[in-house]
Formats: sequence, structure tokens, C-alpha cells
Amino acid sequence: MAIYLSKALRQRLVTIDDHRCAYCGTPQANSGNPMVVDHLQPRSKGGATIFENLCFACYLCNLFKGSQIQAVDPLSGEITPLFSPRRDRWSDHFTWNEASLHILGLTSIGRATVIALRMNNTVIVDARRNWIRLGWRPTID
Repeated sequence: MAIYLSKALRQRLVTIDDHRCAYCGTPQANSGNPMVVDHLQPRSKGGATIFENLCFACYLCNLFKGSQIQAVDPLSGEITPLFSPRRDRWSDHFTWNEASLHILGLTSIGRATVIALRMNNTVIVDARRNWIRLGWRPTID
């Protein structure tokens, strides 16, 4: 279901997220689809449509996140909150592998989010590979 965002709120999101997915960092041009607006705390769980609860996300991160707000850390087996772009700093929880193709979780939040959002799915990894050939390097933070 489409949500209404005022022009000012949309521009604020564009400014902070810079036409990139706030989760995986994929630029809109790289994803092949327009960014979608994600509610960090889903509306189905009482999340409001306010700046602090919104971010831009690529179609796949948004699809895989769904209404999740937590997931299992594969290392500890404990349930942990998902990464929140408005609360957390990307580089505290994630890094790129040497080839800049895969996102690695550094913390329980990072590991759980990488798995839950399937941030290294074959579609996005192939897109990263193609864009790297064209000179793209990931930058997030």
C-alpha cells in the first residue's frame, strides 16, 4: 500500500539516504528499481510515518525485511534487533569483504540483519559485480 509523504519529508529522506538503500547501500541507479520507503517500526506494529521511523530501502531489502524488527544472530543464536538506519551507524555493524561484493556483519545486529534482509542475495551481488566493473565502490555511513 502506498503511503503519502509530504514533499519536505521526502526531500529530507533523499538528503540523508542520498538515493541509496539505508540497509545495503545500493544506489538507486544500481538497483534497477526506485527506492521504496521503509517503516523501521512497521505500521502493522504501530510505527508512525515520521522521519525518525522512515528510510529509503531497495526493493529487495524492503521485501525481505517485511514487518520484522528482530532476527536471530547466527553466531550466538540469540534474538537481536535489526539494524536501524536512524538509530545505528552502518560502519559500527557492517563492513564489506575485500572485493566489495558481500556485506559482513560485525555485531549481532549486523549479522542478524545481513541474514534477515538477505543482503548478499545473488541478484544484488551480481549487480554489485557489474557496477564494480564500471568503477563503483560502496560508500556508507
